[in-house]
Amino acid sequence: MNGTVDGGLALVSAAIVAVAALLCALLIVALHPWLKRYALAKPNARSSHRTPTPQGGGIAVMAATLAAAGFALGFFPLGPAAAPSLPLIAGAALAMACLGAIDDVRPLPVGPRLLLQAIVVAGVLYTLPEELRVVPSLPWWLERLLLLIGGLWFVNLVNFMDGLDWMTVAEVIPLTATLSVLGLLGVLPRNNVALALALGGAMVGFAVFNRPTARIFLGDVGSLPIGLILGVLLLLVASSGHLIAAVIMPLYYLADGTITLMRRLMHGEPIWQAHRTHFYQRATDNGFTVLDVVTRVFAANIGLGALAIVTVVEPGRVSDVIALAGAAVLVAWLLTAFARGRA
Repeated sequence: MNGTVDGGLALVSAAIVAVAALLCALLIVALHPWLKRYALAKPNARSSHRTPTPQGGGIAVMAATLAAAGFALGFFPLGPAAAPSLPLIAGAALAMACLGAIDDVRPLPVGPRLLLQAIVVAGVLYTLPEELRVVPSLPWWLERLLLLIGGLWFVNLVNFMDGLDWMTVAEVIPLTATLSVLGLLGVLPRNNVALALALGGAMVGFAVFNRPTARIFLGDVGSLPIGLILGVLLLLVASSGHLIAAVIMPLYYLADGTITLMRRLMHGEPIWQAHRTHFYQRATDNGFTVLDVVTRVFAANIGLGALAIVTVVEPGRVSDVIALAGAAVLVAWLLTAFARGRA
């Protein structure tokens, strides 16, 4: 592309981020009195806050994301047939947001909640063309089953990790920035780049109100659809031949959430009950402040994003192995630091 086109894309990208951020902030201001009255999150065994705080900021985040992404369709061409359309992703995200809203107001039993989430994830996978593959050597049916399990896990993973002020901000902003860069490198269809930009912008607007000590939380109405959107975008990266990049970008979340789940299973603990045993939660119990934790997570995610970009710019087995090893060392260092705590 020539400099004029590149400059135009940069301008449109900045406009999408700005529109999403401003719209999200305005919606939170408008919704805050209502959420404070009807959607207070009371402290429980999992909570890091000590006073009732309004939740439901995810309503503003999702509304701003989808509105800004829709606005961007006038500038970004539609993606190829092999990619999920923006209306499809928006519909699935809205369905997941509705499930989250119900759970925020009146918690659903674990079984029905997982079943309904699985139906939404399966609906997205059902619309994918058969030629969209991540690991072609696997039987098609087995790969789709693994994608269903992985998608369901990732949706809930984002929810589990949303237990600290700015934690989801520290994950989503670097991740969407990396996805946007990869999209401009041709890894993602342009309409999906617009979705990543819009989600990142909306989280910037949300961050103003979620900074420690938070005045509002996302709630399940925000964390669940955010997990779905990120999961779809990561799937598209993986299916474009960049599986290592798709694994590296969310590696901190994957490691913290999966190791914690496995540890609780090994100890015979009910994994569906609220708890405070994630590494980032243990860090705040071990002497780290909230800002200490989220700053380190944000920095680590920037590093992971850079390593993911390297695997795309310099493709090859050697660069993949080096980037994956570097990402593993970075995440292991962070988890160890959180587990040990401050002296």
